[in-house]
Order: sequence, then C-alpha cells, then structure tokens
Amino acid sequence: MKLFYFIGFSIALTISLMYHALAQDSLLNIPSKYLNQVGRKTERATHQIDASTSKAISALMKQESKLYKKVQRINPEHASQIFKKSMDSLLVMKKAMQLKTLRLPGAIEQFVPYLDSSRNTLKFLDENRAFLQKGKGDLQVAINKVGALQQSINNAAQIEQYLKSQKEVIKAQLSAYGNLTKDFTKLNKTAYYYSQQLGEYKSMLSDRKKAEKKALELLSQYKPYSAFMQRNSMLAGLFNFPAGDGSRQLEGLQTRTAVEQTIQQHIGTSPEAKKAVSQLMDEAQQEFAAYKSKLPDLNSAADMPDFKPNPMKGKTFLRRLELGGNIQFKKSSEYFPSNTEVAVQLAYKLNNKSSAGLGTAYGFGMGTGWDHIKFSHHALGVRSFMDWKLKASFYINGGFEGKYITAIRDFNDLKAWNRWQPSALLGISKKYKVSSKIKGNVQLLYDFLATHQSPRQSPLVIRFGYCK
Repeated sequence: MKLFYFIGFSIALTISLMYHALAQDSLLNIPSKYLNQVGRKTERATHQIDASTSKAISALMKQESKLYKKVQRINPEHASQIFKKSMDSLLVMKKAMQLKTLRLPGAIEQFVPYLDSSRNTLKFLDENRAFLQKGKGDLQVAINKVGALQQSINNAAQIEQYLKSQKEVIKAQLSAYGNLTKDFTKLNKTAYYYSQQLGEYKSMLSDRKKAEKKALELLSQYKPYSAFMQRNSMLAGLFNFPAGDGSRQLEGLQTRTAVEQTIQQHIGTSPEAKKAVSQLMDEAQQEFAAYKSKLPDLNSAADMPDFKPNPMKGKTFLRRLELGGNIQFKKSSEYFPSNTEVAVQLAYKLNNKSSAGLGTAYGFGMGTGWDHIKFSHHALGVRSFMDWKLKASFYINGGFEGKYITAIRDFNDLKAWNRWQPSALLGISKKYKVSSKIKGNVQLLYDFLATHQSPRQSPLVIRFGYCK
C-alpha cells in the first residue's frame, strides 16, 4: 500500500513540476509588439501634451501682451509691475519648449496610473530580460519614451498651476479696471481649456491595445511580477502601503469622535496639549498638500470657470468625430421604381448640443413590386447637415443635398452637374439609445426644393439612422 502512495505522490509531483515549467515557458512569450505599442503611445501623448502646453503659453503671452498695452496707457508703472516679469518667464518657457529642453525646477512627479504601471513593467522586464524573446533592443527606447512623457506631464502640471495662479494675480490686480473684464475672461478660458486637454490626454492613455493587454495578462500570472509592482508602485509609496498588502482594506477606521476621545485620554485637555495637537494637524495638512500636488486632478470648487465652458473643446479632433448612417425607402411612382437610399456620414461635435458634418449616399432601385423585382443603380448623392438639440432627445435637423437620380452607367455620368438634383431639408429627429456604444435616430424632414424638382417627388422624407 505504501508503494502505491509513493508512486501516486511521485506522479502528482512530476505533473506539478511540468505544469509549473510550462507556465514559466508561456510567460516568456511576451508579445514583441508590446514595447512598440507602449513606445508609440507615449511618444504620441508627449507630442500632444507638449503641443498643447506650447499653445497655452503662446495664448497667455498674447493675452498678457494685450492687457499690458491697455493698462500701460492708464498706468505705465502698474502695467510693468503686473506683467513684465510674467511675460519674460513665459518667453523663456516658450523658447525652451521649442528647443525641447524645458526642465522646470522643483517639479513634483505626477501620478498617472498608466505611466506608473508601464514604467514599472518595463523596469521589471529590464531586470528579467528572459521574458522578452524578441524586441530586447526596443526595451530601452520604450523606457526613454515613457520617461519623456513623465517629464512632459510634470512640466505641464507646473505650467497648469502657473496659469491658475497668474490668472488669480491678474484678476486681483485688474479689479480696478472694470473695462478689462472681457480680456480677463479670455485669460480664464486659456487656463481652463488647457487643464481640460491635459485630462483628456491622460484619459486616452488608459485605452490599452491588444498587445499591451496580452503582456499584462501573462505577467500578472507571475507572482514575482505582482510583488515587484506592489513594492515599486508610486501609489504604494504615496500611502506607505507595505509590500504584499496592495489590497489593504479600509474597514475599521475610527470616526472623528473616537479619535478626539482617544487624544483626550492620552494627552489631556490642557492648553499645551492642544497646542501640540495643533502642530501635528498642521504637519498632517502639509503632508496631505504634498500628496495632492502629485494628484492634480483632485481640483477644488475654486477651479470652476466663471463662464459657460464647451466640454468638447478639451477633446482631441478624432474624439469629436461621430460616425453614423441612415436608410430611407420610397415607394414606386410613375417615373421611379421602389428604391432604397443608404447613407454614411461623419459628424463633428461642435458642443454638447450641436454637430455638423458631411455624408455620401447611394440609392438603388428595387423594381415596381413583388411581382417585378429588379435591382438597378438609382442615385448617388452627397450631403451636408447640422443638428441642434431642441429638448431632451429631440433635435432640429437640416442640411443641403445633391443627388444624381438617373441610371448610373459609368463615372462619366457623374460629371454632368446639370443632372444633379438639389434638396434643402429641415425637420426634427428623435434619438434613442440602442446599446452602450450605439444610438439610433428617426428623422422626419421636409424638402423645400421638392416642388422645383423635375419630375416632382414627395417633399416628406423619413429616415432611420444610427451613430456611435
């Protein structure tokens, strides 16, 4: 019997060792695209943040220059006191941005989850190069690009704070000049939208590509990697989490009343004791301020703008685009068979309430009925449109269109512009949610040029569409 137990134990141990070895081997297959994707993403983000920073500095210089000239006409000495030093500093920063040598002194390293994760992952791979069968030469390139992005974000955080503080200084100094209110609003907008753009670029980093997800999935199965991340994570350093305790729970924290009772029990209620506690509280507030400076996105109500902001202005061009399409049906008439018109369109979000865009449409005939089904080229069109939110999910929709409605034999037919039929449409649309990513809409439009078309068609148009 003991022999059977021994044989069974040996087999189980062998299988376990083989499984462990296979698991270790599978970890060596880190996708070679991982380093390239991290490098490209961080390089693009660095370029976007630097470009946004340079644009904000230029805008502030231009606005301060205008204010300086206006105040100088009233009080030259006061104008120099307010703007001269700031304008000189901005000029130095702009030149450093152009030369890519901007290194602001006293910069506090900003915490960005994606950067923290990527930097530590690359550091782990650098110490364990066996995990990279391919692309070892790209590792240092990726490390350098992540470091460059961190530096750009650190610089941007300081410039962001500079813009906010300068805005408050100028506001206080120009309180006596009531006629400069409009100019100060422009200054406020520059600071606000710069902060919004930085937040947008940081959020874009969290969108991981396929190779990044695969690499992290493989590494997360390896316990030494998890322990390495817990030891070196910036978040763990901020809050002094011990290694291996990254999932520390916040249960059992004392209430404020319980803390005050404990303090009174230990140090009493004498003036000296209260003074000691006050000093400790001041130190704690300083520590908290240091932590908050590393997490700049935790803004206060004081950062709220004194104007109505456009949420779309802080987004990148591509994130303001909305792809969609629609379909419409027309029954047969004396001149035309039953036909279907399918369109694809691209909208640009002007703000939360309106968008404008262009589209293209293709129409095909389907015959005159079920007993005479015949598919044919019927129309090719181009569209321009704009919609404006009316109330809730209802929108006003309108635009100009042109379509070639005779049978299309070849491309030369499209060159006869006198055969194109124009339309001027205006109506209402109802939007509704289909899924978390797709929205549907129904449009009821009136064609004001329908009576001038030859042959005449119905001026009412009903379309069913979608967008995402």
